[in-house]
Amino acid sequence: MSDIPLAQQDLVTLVDAWLSWDEAAELLGVTPAKVRTMVREHQLAAAVPGEPGQGVRQGIPALFIVDGEPVKGLPGLLTSLHDQGFDDRECIAWIFLDADLPGRPIDALHENRGAEAKRRAQALGF
Repeated sequence: MSDIPLAQQDLVTLVDAWLSWDEAAELLGVTPAKVRTMVREHQLAAAVPGEPGQGVRQGIPALFIVDGEPVKGLPGLLTSLHDQGFDDRECIAWIFLDADLPGRPIDALHENRGAEAKRRAQALGF
């Protein structure tokens, strides 16, 4: 894991592709308002990828949505991280950065190894 605190990680470098609220809504087959609800309920996470105040809007990592729904295991992982006091920006950084797994947690979710990622997230609290 990097020595840089999660809240200070450069999300532009970590996350290759970002979706706007409208793009995420289209992929999920819902309204942008529903996407906001999904973020609030920790089914998805959103953050401003660049420096605040530079005209960059909040977005959702594209890898969070697969086949019209949040990637399997993501909501549980986000809930676990939020329960430990992480905000969305820190959650996204951890999911795209953590080197304690073979690969990033987002890769584990896509490879149906979400239980590994969730165990690692739960261990952060100890």
